[in-house]
Amino acid sequence: MTHENTHPVPQVADSIAARLGGQVVALDLSRSQAQLRQTWPVPGASIEQPAEASAGPVDVPRGERYGVSRRVAVMPIRGILTPDSAILEKYLGWATYQGIDAACAEIAANDDVAAIVIDMNSPGGLVLGLEGAARSIADLAAVKPVHVLVNPMAASAAYYLASQGSDITMTPGSEAGSIGTTRMSAWPVQPDVWGEQWGIHLSSHARAKNPDPTTDTGLTEIQRGLDEAEAQFLDAVARGRGIDRGALTSRLSVTGDEADGGAMFRAADAIGRGLADAEEARRGFYERVFSIYAPSPTGGGSRAMARTAKARAAMAQAISNT
Repeated sequence: MTHENTHPVPQVADSIAARLGGQVVALDLSRSQAQLRQTWPVPGASIEQPAEASAGPVDVPRGERYGVSRRVAVMPIRGILTPDSAILEKYLGWATYQGIDAACAEIAANDDVAAIVIDMNSPGGLVLGLEGAARSIADLAAVKPVHVLVNPMAASAAYYLASQGSDITMTPGSEAGSIGTTRMSAWPVQPDVWGEQWGIHLSSHARAKNPDPTTDTGLTEIQRGLDEAEAQFLDAVARGRGIDRGALTSRLSVTGDEADGGAMFRAADAIGRGLADAEEARRGFYERVFSIYAPSPTGGGSRAMARTAKARAAMAQAISNT
């Protein structure tokens, strides 16, 4: 559901929320509270984080974008997603759209990689740059199987990305969805604690640069931007999941009213709505994937394509049997 957030996360000056505030986001706010309250990393400071971003049997070092084992590339997508915040990628291990795009290009060109797993645990992120990363995943899935594992969350922007894979498997207890966009707005309405009245002043033809949420005109402009981003989101999900665009908003509603979308769904519900394909424990998922794409002698182009097609069919059959 697209809405104007009425309970924004407190924006402490050096918090991640403060750095991202005011932008249109595809983010599940209730599931990103702890991450938004984190202090923005400072280079050189001591930051307590795990050394590895574990992704099944492949341990991907924090700051690395993917790892390869037994012809399978594993790409963890973690944290609040941003276009190119290298500091969040390096110090927190959070994915960026630029990083996803670069990783997809490298993996597509790597003849030693037969398939990809995207191990997903993210509450979403910024809309800016999201479409490009989603297209990169879709382009990769057009040449090599991309198996998405929701482990345990693919919310909003993260689900946008997940929907572009070849198939989606959810671990027990995981959630996916939160399809829609939101934006946190602030506007001065009274003096601050020091008695100073802050103001926002715009040039004569730039009112849409910073819409006033206390006016009908401002709210209309804010809603226009949110709905435009949501429409792009819904188009991508419908295309990626093979769902009729006209029926998608009804499928996502929790009441029958199409405005009541934006919810998160557990595996059975997500599968029933066409948002996922199967539910499987993490270990079983990785064992199955690696058994399908086990190392085999390198062959010529036609033989390699035949092996990939055969493996893709085997994976689809395995999913249908789970």
